[in-house]
Amino acid sequence: MPVNGTATQTAAEKGLYNIGHVGRLADLKPFVLRYWETEFPMLQPLKSSGGRRLYRQEDVDMVFRIKRLLYDEGFTIAGARRFLREHDGNADSNEAVAGYASANSAAEGAAQLLNRKMLLDLRDTLRAFLTLLERR
Repeated sequence: MPVNGTATQTAAEKGLYNIGHVGRLADLKPFVLRYWETEFPMLQPLKSSGGRRLYRQEDVDMVFRIKRLLYDEGFTIAGARRFLREHDGNADSNEAVAGYASANSAAEGAAQLLNRKMLLDLRDTLRAFLTLLERR
């Protein structure tokens, strides 16, 4: 970068990630992310002038929410889409997930859900830190 700082910012400096980078962060293949874009209207990465997908941080967060609902909580795609639509894209609400989750008794299910949520939140936080470190 020139000393005078007049160079344009790269996508990474603007907090934008390409589909390959997001796929590595979320441990998903790019075709899965492209498919999710067709199934989840709340996942809308930007498109560059060349047609490349550029994911903002909120898009990356949404990818992790969708992945959690589908892979960890056992939702179907339609169920996850409905859940996210009804909860304004927020998949982190304990009460909301508990209301949709099938499982054990209410007390056992709530305790397991809380423990699981804490671990999933920790994982997401660590991934966010990794994203910040990789941008440097």
